[in-house]
Amino acid sequence: MPNPSIVTGLNTTWVVLTASMIFFMEGGFALLEAGFIRSKNHVSIIMKVFADLIFGVFAYFLIGFGLMFGKSAFGLIGTSGFAMQGVLSHLPTTIPHQAFWLFQAAFTVAAVSIVSGAVAERMNFKAYVLYVLLMTAIIYPISGHWVWGNHGWLAQMGMKDFAGSTVIHAMAGFSAMVAASMIGARIGKFGTGEKPQAFAPSNLPLAAVGTFVLWFGWFGFNAGSTLNAQAADISQIAMNTLLASIAGGGAAMLYTLFREDKADIGATINGILAGLVAITAGCAFVGFWSALVIGAAAGVLMIWATGWVEKIGVDDPVGAVAVHGVNGVFGTVMVGLFAQTGGLLTTGHWHLLGVQLLGTVVVSLWGVGATFGSLKLINLFVPLRVSREEEEIGLDLSSHGTVATHVDLGVVFSHEWQKHATPAARQMAKASAMTSEASE
Repeated sequence: MPNPSIVTGLNTTWVVLTASMIFFMEGGFALLEAGFIRSKNHVSIIMKVFADLIFGVFAYFLIGFGLMFGKSAFGLIGTSGFAMQGVLSHLPTTIPHQAFWLFQAAFTVAAVSIVSGAVAERMNFKAYVLYVLLMTAIIYPISGHWVWGNHGWLAQMGMKDFAGSTVIHAMAGFSAMVAASMIGARIGKFGTGEKPQAFAPSNLPLAAVGTFVLWFGWFGFNAGSTLNAQAADISQIAMNTLLASIAGGGAAMLYTLFREDKADIGATINGILAGLVAITAGCAFVGFWSALVIGAAAGVLMIWATGWVEKIGVDDPVGAVAVHGVNGVFGTVMVGLFAQTGGLLTTGHWHLLGVQLLGTVVVSLWGVGATFGSLKLINLFVPLRVSREEEEIGLDLSSHGTVATHVDLGVVFSHEWQKHATPAARQMAKASAMTSEASE
């Protein structure tokens, strides 16, 4: 019989390492989002990710964890565990409570980071910080309790969401849709023409590196949710995660190749992420072939959903709604079809499919309503959006007083460059120089 202290030590190491992988995904979010938006807002998006970590973890520690995993009141909210105090005996016994909190805190930060990309390039940073506090202290924990909490009402009905297709991705994805809609589109996105204006990504290699970081972290995201280093299904979870992601990326790549005669890198990136989002709910419950089908469908669905989001007038610079919201719902419902135990297509039973549909719709609607109310409240104190002038200058300068890069051209070369540079380039260089002088 294994020594209990050794087993606990192994499980703790496993959970801390996978939680670290999830925290590292914040670097992936920063790189991905910076690559997809314009360069004058690179610092701004990185500062939002820092805010997610700094304020999100603190709010979750004080309030969010207790609401999510405290002793349940009527299956609706937790009532203990605030600042890790009070009754915690109902938490998993395979690891120390501190390790469990660490893992869940990493999930919380990932949830709010989904919203940051959708509101990029125009949201007031002060308003964003306030929203981070509300999302991580109240919005995410309450709906999370329904599915993952001690005696949560959806958990009691039998809902299956292993690592958060609904709890994290659908809820945050549709929260992002509401936030982007309320704040409004970027200047020039929706003009008088038939098609929305496309803003070219500033750095696709940067976005690709961010995708690889997220891809790597997702193995911790899904496999780490076992909370047990000895779990027999770790390899199945990891394999399903990889299969769904390559199917999502491959489907999106081939779809754009044959429809447009060009394989689109942006669609491929978001196809990979869509496959990852969709398999997150069922990675421990479905077979390998099902994972491939779910991932491939998610990749194509992401492309269709991206077009739908633009048609309804929502400006989502990074595709957060299509990737996380739509495919979070899709992946959760697919568990009801393909789960090896209880799935409609595998066992002929309807109950699980019904519960999955109910759960993902209710949680998504909660995200929509709670975000709408939160932003209305925040707008009473600070404006949600920067001014037109601040947006046109770029949030790096207007909100953070700096730019992402500064090149010292040298005296001789600078003189030659001034003669040949465009007026727009000279203006940007002047702004950068003013920033450098102000910081000295």
